[in-house]
Amino acid sequence: MKIFKKRGEMTHFQILSEISKQEPHLRQKDIAERLGITVQAVSENIKTLIEERYITSKDGRAPYKITQKGISKVKKDAISLRKYSDDVLETMNYYKSIWPAIATEDLKEGESVGLFMEEGLLYAGKSKQSANAEVLCDVKKGEDVPLSSLSGLIDLKVGQVIIVTLPTIKQGGSRNADLELIKSLYTSDFKKWGIEKIDRFGAMGTVSRSVANKLSIPVDIEFAISSSSISAAKKGLNVLILVVGDMAKGIIRRLEDDSIKYNVVDAHK
Repeated sequence: MKIFKKRGEMTHFQILSEISKQEPHLRQKDIAERLGITVQAVSENIKTLIEERYITSKDGRAPYKITQKGISKVKKDAISLRKYSDDVLETMNYYKSIWPAIATEDLKEGESVGLFMEEGLLYAGKSKQSANAEVLCDVKKGEDVPLSSLSGLIDLKVGQVIIVTLPTIKQGGSRNADLELIKSLYTSDFKKWGIEKIDRFGAMGTVSRSVANKLSIPVDIEFAISSSSISAAKKGLNVLILVVGDMAKGIIRRLEDDSIKYNVVDAHK
């Protein structure tokens, strides 16, 4: 994920955040104390921020005012930071004492089991796997089994996302969509990208839902399309998404941020 990759970007973000609070008597010394850096460092960074038109000032001195460009930068960086933090927290959630999995057979307390992912779910069984864990209580086949003492790495191939762009309602909506192309995509054409099968289908917007209905495509994902698709792909699932017009741009940005492989197909007639 690209976040504060250039030297000083984090400091710029923090200084802009302090200035955005619009404290009339905010001084460089105040900023330095809050950020734990020297006044000289604050002065040098403020000079750069003025040159890049993120803030305005008379003679480089207080009071400082954040510009619209600066506000946009703070919002963008804050969103990136929040997303990065969410990803870290999600990762940390895996480092817990007890994990749940689906038992592939009857298991006994104290047994060592192998772990593997299938259809986005974690399974535990007696077959040898690259990841292992210890069973905490007796369970029957198909039940959720509590596990501890995890070791090794779970074999997992990250899934791909196919984005199918559709005409907007002004462009004719579903009536001007290439239904034959879409049908071929979810039945077999995905194989040309090395995808074995489509595991989940998403529809974003009314036109997309209409196309899905016409082709009897079972919609699994209808809300939070970007997050849901990324989560599914990280669990090894392949996703096909129907989207309208420029809606695809936001999804593509999120996929690229998370290094998820994707393909875009234009389904306009």
